Amino acid sequence: CPALCPAALAEEGMWLPNAIPAVELKSKYGFEASPAALEHLQKSAVRFSTGGSGSIVSPNGLVMTNHHVGSDMLAKLSTPERDLLKTGFLAKDRGEELRCPDLELNALWSIEDVTDRVVAAGKGAADTAAAGESRRREITRIEDESEKATGLKSQVVTLWQGGRYHLYRYRTWRDVRLVFAPEFDIGFFGGDPDNFNFPRYNLDMALLRVYADNKPAQVEHHFRLDPKGADEGELVMVTGHPGSTQRLLTAAQLEAVRDIDMPFRLALAHELRGYLTRYSEEDPEQARIARTELFYIENGIKARNGMFQTLLAPGLLAAKREEEQAARAWIAEDPARVADYGDPWQAIERAQTTWRNLYLRHQMIEALRGFASTQARIARTLVRGTAERAKPDPERLREYSEAALPSLEAQLFSPAPIYASYEQVMLAFSLTKLREVLGADHAVVQQVLGKDSPAIVAARVVGGTRLADVAYRRELWSGGVDAVNASNDPMIALIRQIEPAAYALRQQYDADVDAVVTREQEKLARMRFARFGTSVYPDATFTLRLSHGEIKGWQEQGEPVAPYTTFAGLFMRASDHAPFTPPPRWVSGKGDLDLNTRFNQVSTNDIIGGNSGSPLLDRDANVVGLVFDGNIHSLGGAYLFDETVNRTVSVHAAAIDHALRQLYDLEHLADEMTR
Repeated sequence: CPALCPAALAEEGMWLPNAIPAVELKSKYGFEASPAALEHLQKSAVRFSTGGSGSIVSPNGLVMTNHHVGSDMLAKLSTPERDLLKTGFLAKDRGEELRCPDLELNALWSIEDVTDRVVAAGKGAADTAAAGESRRREITRIEDESEKATGLKSQVVTLWQGGRYHLYRYRTWRDVRLVFAPEFDIGFFGGDPDNFNFPRYNLDMALLRVYADNKPAQVEHHFRLDPKGADEGELVMVTGHPGSTQRLLTAAQLEAVRDIDMPFRLALAHELRGYLTRYSEEDPEQARIARTELFYIENGIKARNGMFQTLLAPGLLAAKREEEQAARAWIAEDPARVADYGDPWQAIERAQTTWRNLYLRHQMIEALRGFASTQARIARTLVRGTAERAKPDPERLREYSEAALPSLEAQLFSPAPIYASYEQVMLAFSLTKLREVLGADHAVVQQVLGKDSPAIVAARVVGGTRLADVAYRRELWSGGVDAVNASNDPMIALIRQIEPAAYALRQQYDADVDAVVTREQEKLARMRFARFGTSVYPDATFTLRLSHGEIKGWQEQGEPVAPYTTFAGLFMRASDHAPFTPPPRWVSGKGDLDLNTRFNQVSTNDIIGGNSGSPLLDRDANVVGLVFDGNIHSLGGAYLFDETVNRTVSVHAAAIDHALRQLYDLEHLADEMTR
């Protein structure tokens, strides 16, 4: 469905939980959801602070997500002697469950429309930049007031590119413990060759548990796993947190993504993959340290290649320009519309010209792509965060508001291990790119490198920093601006040195790009509402959405692709060569398995990155699958959805239940999820 027209009766759409396509669901599937049922869907889904989705699957706080969503925690909980990412993890009882060092899970508890308040804050401002700043300050006030009144994590979410502002309040858990994860070789069976493809044979799952007061949290809203699954053609729904789509962007915005953002990100990722591959080949321990980052890089390269090809194809932008011309014609029909809306496309295009000129400096300095190490990001939080905390709350950057501080501090004081050799490699690589992208004569490059090489600077800074010590971070954070300014820590000094340039780039982006685009997108949103109402769903924002579809295969080069795979297919695909080698447990336990058990499946649900770990639900809100991927045709899903070939890939509920019982001796967990 084109971005500026109603969704008709397609499966397309990542719908707000308080604005589902009820008429369509009733007419096509005979499905009606009561307010209580929608509340249950909403409060049983969780969002991972590390990116990704999950669901609560027992009254005792058991949470199910993907192995690859939990891989960051597996890596942080690993040691040189115990590689949990490789071998997996089994807690035989709750006493063995491992606390994750810096993970936060959020369940959406309530939604409030605060559009009028945010929009009113920007009216009467002297100029566009001032209006943008006024809106940001008002959003901070709203979030702070909400947190103080309710005790719930509060976030104002921009929807429909500024057409609506909703206040989302979340129930939050910061005591999250690892319960189960399978071996990497079955969690990511097939590796990069199978990634974004189908048929698939993955047990891409992990189980965690949320705790309150050092006891498993008792939760009213939770799903139940149903191993029977769903039949072909049956309604299935996904409740999850899709990260970002760009279906409502203008042609000029899409051209900027195509011309500058996508080529830059792909080139950087390709080079970093080679750099980390060489690092991994030098030593088995280095391979363990880099494995998670390499997985994310390879996954990102494949995903962005698909997105880039969609942007390069002439059809997308041609259709977008046609939609824009139709909208312009509609505005031109009425002088009142001309006065109200003007020509927002032209203003956005001018802002994109500014963004193109700013992009590389912003990415390398303000976004820290030229300083890509964990300790550099910690130093940025300390340098900028202490300065922002000294300001009145409404005047701070949003990420340092009082409402944002608990989550920020959980990350800042994470006890997760930091590896000096890896930090040095990452910083040396990124400083090399800083010099390459901005040029050796750029003022920041001269500041940072002087006459030294990137490798020398990285060795000196990483070798001398104390930021791996959580107690030292706490000391600086508690001491505020004075403590940070007095610190002679070389990583702090490095970030302190570039902060004036970085902050200036942030201000320039906020005033000359973001404020202009926000103002004009609000006009476009009002125009869409006037033409179509809310039958146009908003772009994804890593907030809770519901998508609907059905279990269904597709045609590939004239041949049907069946919607299910089985355990038998896994062993047919298996070989003695990675990445197609099942773990020893699976090889020796083959005789204990019903090989006809359904393993993975596809459905027509509309998803995007961030949906990983979402539950696939039947009409009774039972979990019939665990979403972990899309097929190759879904890679352009950020920009468009083609129901004929776009497919969501999930682990079948029967595979989860059967593997836990037959291979992992975890019947108590299977019972907890299914009863």
